[in-house]
Amino acid sequence: MAITREKGMDNTHRLLMEGFHYIPERRRKFQSNIFQTRLLGQKVICIGGEEAAEVFYDEGKFKRKGAAPNRVKETLFGKKGVQGMDDTPHRHRKQLFMSLMTSERLRELREITRWQWQVARDNWQQKREMSLFHESEKLMCRVACEWAGVPLFASELNQRTRDLAAMIDAFGAIGPRHWKGRTARNRSEKWARSLVQQVREGKRSPREGTALNAIAWHRDLNGKLLSLQTAAVELLNILRPITAIGRYVTFGALAMHDFPETSEKLRSGDETYNRMFVQEVRRYYPFGPFLGAKVRHNFNWSGHHFNKGTLVLLDVYGTNHDLDLWENPDEFRPERFKEWGGSPFDFIPQGGGDYDMGHRCAGEWVTVDVMQVSLEYLANHIDYEVPKQHLYYSMVRMPTLPKSRFMISRVTPR
Repeated sequence: MAITREKGMDNTHRLLMEGFHYIPERRRKFQSNIFQTRLLGQKVICIGGEEAAEVFYDEGKFKRKGAAPNRVKETLFGKKGVQGMDDTPHRHRKQLFMSLMTSERLRELREITRWQWQVARDNWQQKREMSLFHESEKLMCRVACEWAGVPLFASELNQRTRDLAAMIDAFGAIGPRHWKGRTARNRSEKWARSLVQQVREGKRSPREGTALNAIAWHRDLNGKLLSLQTAAVELLNILRPITAIGRYVTFGALAMHDFPETSEKLRSGDETYNRMFVQEVRRYYPFGPFLGAKVRHNFNWSGHHFNKGTLVLLDVYGTNHDLDLWENPDEFRPERFKEWGGSPFDFIPQGGGDYDMGHRCAGEWVTVDVMQVSLEYLANHIDYEVPKQHLYYSMVRMPTLPKSRFMISRVTPR
């Protein structure tokens, strides 16, 4: 069966003009979970939905090497990191990250997060008005570095936060935002290389079990230490995603503001509701529009043929808002997760698949735990006012945020 094709010599400009809605709108228009287009001068197949996610994470059919454009590697991911690896080398590198996700280390992360919120709240009382987004990013940068065993001096907090944030913000960007992210990555990798080298030379001794220690001494399948450059990329693959949780915190605060009944429920102390609220924030608000992989071998799926080497994009945002998977998907309703079965393919805010062997994000547990602590603290331990502002967020900008960055004022302890 022929795959429906979108007209046009190249539709990159349409993707940039439509953002998160680009793939979902065409899935609706073509009444199909698969269509073909051309982006950045190459043939691309776009897929969405639970069955599509399941086939996308079949490593016998898809590979990640060569899927991410260079402009994304030069800003968001870095080169030769775990995201672009396949097969045994990927599984070996993935275990490095999974080894950091023990119950003890995650408990420590929650304690660090709670303490940093208390410190931040005390500092925020001195400010007349501030951006919750920018302050949350700084808070998350402190959390990330402390948990990873990375030294962070007060004098460098702003620079490190700006650089990690610029790498995140460069996704889907062209022009100044892209170049800012690229410069930030180069500067951050230089810093991270220096940290790893100091550990290997015995000039710095991070605690065993921390990311800096584990990455500095990790050996590849040939028994060799990672190059300083690769180790730097993987260290940033810990620090950058945790800093990115500041975006989720901002959207969580927006949800409490837009749906005030959720704030009251969060204040009830019900941990089950807290977790459902966090999951609904991750499902409802736009974070990542899609993920890419390349066809490993020719195969057929759903009556369609996939040629080796073809780039395939999985519709992340559209799958999380799929009418076939979610009842009233455009409503914010945390209680929907009472009935959710925990499928690894219908709820994919950070990707799907298997944690240990597949490409599902190893940091998903980190994200959920840090969000739970953060939004519980924001609801129960801080009083603040939300002045009149532009809280609209663009579905074209990738990644997106409330236009005003969620300004708050008159912060006091609750």
